[in-house]
Amino acid sequence: MPLHEHLLELRRRLVRSSIALVLGTIVAFAFHKPILRFLVQPVQEFLTSPAGQLIFTEPGEYIGTAMKVSLLAGLVLALPVVLYEAVMFVAPGLTPKERRYLYILVPTSLLAFVVGAAFGYWVLLPPAFKVLLTFGSDVATPMIRIGPLVGLMLQLLLWMGLSFELPVVIFLLAKIGVVNTRLLSRFRPYAIVLAFVLSAIITPTVDPVNQTLVAVPLVVLYEISIWLSRLAAPRRR
Repeated sequence: MPLHEHLLELRRRLVRSSIALVLGTIVAFAFHKPILRFLVQPVQEFLTSPAGQLIFTEPGEYIGTAMKVSLLAGLVLALPVVLYEAVMFVAPGLTPKERRYLYILVPTSLLAFVVGAAFGYWVLLPPAFKVLLTFGSDVATPMIRIGPLVGLMLQLLLWMGLSFELPVVIFLLAKIGVVNTRLLSRFRPYAIVLAFVLSAIITPTVDPVNQTLVAVPLVVLYEISIWLSRLAAPRRR
């Protein structure tokens, strides 16, 4: 294609993706209350407000939080369309072998992100919030605002989802020859230290138990990455 036709094709696919995002956001906003209830479920037992609910202290705090959650949920709903348009745009410029890798890596990356977010929601968040909201409760009563809480939870889920992308990224890098099993094995001690540093950044608490809950899966993911790089190396050669 000439450059002009490429730009027209890009514009068409961006318009379709934007329409899907807008429709997904509208649908998510219609169901924002169940989504918010699902997000705050890990802290439900610690709510001490008179109505047993989260609070907001600014007039626009709740609607701003609802819009933020609706936009992210809308992006999740529109993600199949967005990925389809992106793949269809770049696929004609790839070789059959590269297209095969692309068709495998895209759903695998999505699955890894979902598994990481699920791990953060069901394994990491409950003990983390238990420490945060019960420590010093005999001195001060926690009155939890919905805005900061939802923002913190979305941040944690995002980081955990991205962390679980490590094996996919390492496999791709091993396929194209950027890394190999020997290099990754030699880097293992530094990776363990880096995993605990990242866990201290990701977790909202400073206790070693919650940091270990994040660091150990990161180390396991790194070991899986070494194994995947070993699988990728012979085929590359």
